[in-house]
Amino acid sequence: MHKFKKILLKILKWTGISIASILFLMFIIPILFPGKVSEQVKLFANKHLAGKLDYRKTHLTFFRHFPSLTVSVDDFLLKGSKPFQNDTLLAAKEVAVGINLKNLIFDGEVKIDEIYVTDAYANVFVNTKGEANYNVYVSKPSEKPKDTTSTGASIKLDLIKLRNWNVKYNDHAARVLVDAKGLSYTGKGGLSEDIFDLETDLDIDKLDFSLNRIYYAKQKTLHADLITRINTNALTFVLRKNELRINDLPLKFTGFVSILKDGYNLDINAASEKTTIRDMISVLPPQYLDWAKDTKIEGDSDFFFSLKGRFSEQKNQKPRLKAKLMVKDGFVSNGKAPVPMNNFNMDLNVDLPDLNTEELGLNLKNLSFDLGPSNNFKAVVKTKGLDEMQINANVKGAVNLQTLTQALGLKDIDARGLMDTNIKANGIFSLDKKLFPKTNGYLNLKNGWLKTKYYPNPIQNINIVANIINTDGTFKSLGVKLDPFKFNFEGNPVFVNANLQNFEDVLYKVRAKGTLNVGRIYKVFAKKGLDVSGLIMADLSLNGRQSYATTGQYSRLDNRGNLILKNIKATTEYLPKSFYIKEGNFEFENEKMWFRKFFANYGKSDFALNGYLLNTINYFIERKGTLHGKFKLKSRYILIDEFMALKDGDNSKKSIEVDYAKVENPKSSGVVIIPKNLDVSLEADAKNVEFKGLNLNNLFGLASINKGEVFLKNTSFDVVGSRMKIDARYQDESPLTANYDVALNVLDFDVQRAYNEIDMVREMATAAKNVKGIVSLNYKLKGDFDKNMKPIYPSLEGGGVVNLRDVEVKNLKMLSAVGDNIGAKAFNDPDMKGVNIETHIKNNLIHVDKFTFKVSILRPTISGTTSFNGLLDLRVRVGILPGGLIGFPIVVTGTHEKPKVKIFSKTGQGIVDALYNQKSNKVIREERRAEKKTKRQQRKEKAAQEQKAKNAEKQINTDLKEK
Repeated sequence: MHKFKKILLKILKWTGISIASILFLMFIIPILFPGKVSEQVKLFANKHLAGKLDYRKTHLTFFRHFPSLTVSVDDFLLKGSKPFQNDTLLAAKEVAVGINLKNLIFDGEVKIDEIYVTDAYANVFVNTKGEANYNVYVSKPSEKPKDTTSTGASIKLDLIKLRNWNVKYNDHAARVLVDAKGLSYTGKGGLSEDIFDLETDLDIDKLDFSLNRIYYAKQKTLHADLITRINTNALTFVLRKNELRINDLPLKFTGFVSILKDGYNLDINAASEKTTIRDMISVLPPQYLDWAKDTKIEGDSDFFFSLKGRFSEQKNQKPRLKAKLMVKDGFVSNGKAPVPMNNFNMDLNVDLPDLNTEELGLNLKNLSFDLGPSNNFKAVVKTKGLDEMQINANVKGAVNLQTLTQALGLKDIDARGLMDTNIKANGIFSLDKKLFPKTNGYLNLKNGWLKTKYYPNPIQNINIVANIINTDGTFKSLGVKLDPFKFNFEGNPVFVNANLQNFEDVLYKVRAKGTLNVGRIYKVFAKKGLDVSGLIMADLSLNGRQSYATTGQYSRLDNRGNLILKNIKATTEYLPKSFYIKEGNFEFENEKMWFRKFFANYGKSDFALNGYLLNTINYFIERKGTLHGKFKLKSRYILIDEFMALKDGDNSKKSIEVDYAKVENPKSSGVVIIPKNLDVSLEADAKNVEFKGLNLNNLFGLASINKGEVFLKNTSFDVVGSRMKIDARYQDESPLTANYDVALNVLDFDVQRAYNEIDMVREMATAAKNVKGIVSLNYKLKGDFDKNMKPIYPSLEGGGVVNLRDVEVKNLKMLSAVGDNIGAKAFNDPDMKGVNIETHIKNNLIHVDKFTFKVSILRPTISGTTSFNGLLDLRVRVGILPGGLIGFPIVVTGTHEKPKVKIFSKTGQGIVDALYNQKSNKVIREERRAEKKTKRQQRKEKAAQEQKAKNAEKQINTDLKEK
């Protein structure tokens, strides 16, 4: 026993010494090597990262990620690569790298073999041009020989640990959004090897996934246990063991992913076999999961998924997607249900070649269930394509809606009534080719009732008798009859009878009457978009044929009645704010829909319309119909700025193009987008119109909107104290660009007031700051607007005349420089009254035709070229008595601020014009000073440039006359 105690004491002694030694080393090593480690890690980061890196504090310790020696960085921040260098790519509370202790102690080398990142936010973004913000790692050029003598940090990873990440991947080019919250990841393997197996353990608390703004996963939990073979030479990922669980649904993946120079090569297969319907339901949106907890659900399900092929935007290649969902012998019952849902079966196949929705194939081989005898439903539907869709469908069932809602245990909705349907269809549906499947069927609902938890009162007495028939597969034989569709809501009955025949030239007979409280009925369905307590009151009788209006046979139409709207909120996908229709009283009179009273607001702008729309019935029938009309428009105030597509507003349902443009250009206003389905003329009378701080008062004139273009003719308004007349055209090209033509005539305006109040005058005519007095202008221009709806000056083309009626020009640097060189101080105050200056604009150059003015007894004549950026290439002939017949030449080059004068010279230095790409709205080349050339070359180039500018002006005249 004594010997045993002695041995035990020795073991405890040496164990204590060992532990103490280890603890001593763990304290001393960070003290011995802190400078070397921190310095080399920072050197490595700065050498290999293109994005800006910042952090608060560093630590070298064993205790943060025991037993690894780690360099930890607190409050880590990494910016993205160009052009996203100002945006955050990764922010983390801590980023730590594990150091190989053997290499550090014995070789003096810092080898990084572990990475830890905790409490992080990653924002991965790809814009619509395909530019990504994550290209921050700069690798060494492969052609350089490896420097074996230099010391520094290197990476040979065996472990990656990520804890509590929020990751957002937003790819505008592919229209994909992935948002993962509470992500934790552990990856093990020889990550620095050319080929290695990566063991992955992944958990995500909440995962969202959307494509084209359609969410396919919302707030899902995800667990993944993966083994992936990675070949870094070929950038290939082979899925060897890949088991996922989305909520309660297990999925197994096999296949591979290869990253190519211009995209990806995919061959992925997924399966969830022999699971239950309850597991499948667990992937439904979160709002449905509480229902599933309190409902008895039984049955088996299988799910298969594959994605195979290449994805390349450049080569327009996309993979093929296939999916299959099977549900067998389903049973759903709530405790209060008198009858359960039995025999629920579904067999659905999806095929999407090249991810092209026009090739989408859906094969619903079976969807069926029953709720007891004589209470069953069955559907078989097969489709191929989208715009031109092949359809084979057979839908039949008789269902008691109250029994159905009770069996499903739906708590938020109370539906009642007997629904009976029997529809068979076979053929091609195409709006463009006017084809419709051969169809025979009906849908009947008797004594319907609908109540939700969102509103206390139900929609009652819902009765629908709908019949549809098509005998030959064309629009001509298509007939739809709705007789009746009626319901009662809050004591107000609403009924609609409709009989539509021959959809090639629709013969319609529609009767509608009733009062609908829009705000309240939308509360029934918990819709938040229309949150105004508005009213729609209708008493309409519409009878006629589509062609009667289009061919002018108005006497054969019998459309009459009234439609009244009050306090209705409406939005369009291209405007940031909502329209509020305060009152709209519409009267139908054969071919016309009269606006008897129409008052609306849009933001700060107000509108009153009086007039009519033509052919409204045809507009709603035709797929690409256009509304025609004629109105008088009155307004106290219109603020054009708030119509710009990227401005902030309450409209949450903007187009995907507008949404993406807003995300990628957060500080831009965008341009005004014009609807493409309007052909409307307006007699406009607006007291005040404001555009980017410029006030236009008492605007009168004719405006028209046609196919996405706005035209102004014989329009006049007060601006900077003068009356301006314009003809103009405007057209948007995207949410970020637009083009315009304008011919303007303004008499006797104050130059200084225009210079101070109008940005475009300051930017186009910088010399105006030295001019005081009254000027008239007759000018024509065309050009483009940029993403802030400002003119792009290199895009401008045109020309015209400026008349200096009564002006003073003092201390203009270009003239003063001429005067200083010839000893004539009178050039500081020339007499330019009554002078006409004709100029032509093209490619950011202003070509000035010859004009003559007085300077004491001298008669200077000026011509030449200047640019919007201030470059000068002017010819001055200074005429002396008698009558200026005798004179001498002067050349002025340099800039407006620093002119250079040559006396007795005709040799200037030309200006090479800018190049502008109208398709991309980009300046390819800015104007610049030309190389010195002979007089003959300069005269030839000058004449060519001036002729080019004049031709552009003539083309504008032609365009305006044609339009």
